[in-house]
Amino acid sequence: MSADDDRPPLRDSTSGPDPDEGILERLRTADEGPLLFIREALASALAVVAVGLLLFAISGVWPPMVAVESGSMEPHMHKGDLVFITGPERYAPDAAVPGTSVVTAETGALGNYRTFGDYGNVIVYDNPGVGGPPIIHRSMLWVEAGENWYDRANPDYMSADNCEELAHCPAPYDGFITKGDNNLRYDQVTGISEPVRPEWVQGVARIRIPFLGWVRLTLASTMATTAPVSPVPVPVEDVWVTVEQTTDSLERAPSPVGPTGPTQVTQQSLAA
Repeated sequence: MSADDDRPPLRDSTSGPDPDEGILERLRTADEGPLLFIREALASALAVVAVGLLLFAISGVWPPMVAVESGSMEPHMHKGDLVFITGPERYAPDAAVPGTSVVTAETGALGNYRTFGDYGNVIVYDNPGVGGPPIIHRSMLWVEAGENWYDRANPDYMSADNCEELAHCPAPYDGFITKGDNNLRYDQVTGISEPVRPEWVQGVARIRIPFLGWVRLTLASTMATTAPVSPVPVPVEDVWVTVEQTTDSLERAPSPVGPTGPTQVTQQSLAA
């Protein structure tokens, strides 16, 4: 008997997968067919998860990216930009408001601290008493409870002659006075928000990536337009009153915010 008689018979490669070969090994070595597709899809998903976890570890906030929805931060941020943010207490410079990582424009001007083309930090905040998405605007002043902040404010950004005529003056509590770079007035003057409490700050803007936010905005718009809306029965007389009141208010009410309104953001994870 020769030595070749002790060797196992060779498997015919055209006879299909080896039944003794594990599914993981078959998945790893597949070069065509469904197993190849599944392997590539899993690899892509794991890569996205890995990058997302890395960004979360750096930023300390989820989602670590937001998409800009309007133009009130122009020319330093534009609609469709994707902005990377970090937690409101991370990477705090010496000039930051204690307990936060936010430098106001007032303080930034003293130490030449600039971000996104101007003094101070740009923050993302969400006022729970106001509906709609979070807003991304620049922190202008830090005010303390009971403070008359009228004298510290820029008169060009107000529509009052004294503290008594100025909304939220004296300050009702400690917080930030904010403003869109492309808006004419402070957010607290136009009614966009009360002074922004530190706990309302969701993040501090760090990096702007042009255009990438359009992917998320387009998806959000598509979903909003395709969502079914259930009709609500309303008495005819109520409809007429609502239309008349709305038309009247549109004719008389001026726009207090400026050319673009608040810059809202769509929260977006890396996988979106």
